[in-house]
Amino acid sequence: MEYVRLGKTDLLISRVAFGAMRLSDAGSHEEAALIVRKAYDAGVNFFDTSRRNPESEKLLGDALYDIRRNVILSTTTNSKTYCEISNDLETSLMTLHCDCLDLYQFETEVFLPLPGAADKIYDTLLKAKEDKKIKHIGIVTTNLETAKKAVLSDLYETIQFPFSVLSSDETIELVKLCEEHDVGFIAMQPLGGGVIDNLPLAFGFLQQFESVIPIWGIKCQPELEQILYFNEHPPVIDEKFNEDVERTRMFFN
Repeated sequence: MEYVRLGKTDLLISRVAFGAMRLSDAGSHEEAALIVRKAYDAGVNFFDTSRRNPESEKLLGDALYDIRRNVILSTTTNSKTYCEISNDLETSLMTLHCDCLDLYQFETEVFLPLPGAADKIYDTLLKAKEDKKIKHIGIVTTNLETAKKAVLSDLYETIQFPFSVLSSDETIELVKLCEEHDVGFIAMQPLGGGVIDNLPLAFGFLQQFESVIPIWGIKCQPELEQILYFNEHPPVIDEKFNEDVERTRMFFN
């Protein structure tokens, strides 16, 4: 397993990251735990979830309970007030069986929390960091302008944004902007939200961006096994591969 520095967080993240939002579809508590532990045994050390799916957050926390110190754990809040965010954080810490989260992400579209604002959202996140309840602060968004503002603000250590073979040149520029500002780039929806069914193509495209950490949404062992296989046997990036990428981009765009 290859490990990549996640921007200014200095966290070393496995290039295969585990997205746990679909873990509640695993079928049982036992099956969910088996999937998570199989990923861990294969070298996956970054697990991402969200308070928006309490069941998946709980399943992940239970599965990682005795190895929490060995993994990097992130979750997300989409609450709109600083009081709700504080409550979300306390609930997530309890659900994930930990005293501190490695990365805490605020999910937003057009609103970007700033220090000293009347909403107190950024100040609440900063206080949580000072209190050692979280180590790093990130943003989750699908809005390109919001993502750019977050990067340029230098207030956020990571950006989680949709990125796949279908993404526009503007998104590729966002990746470069993150590199320039040492902001970690976490790629959600690496299969284009389920549109892409060519996993080697999707995997190979993202592997070309050394600073990008794709979050693979996993709900069953066969999905995990496929992703781990292509991590160990990445497709060859040659002229034919590039032609396939361009053909796919043209078809969907």
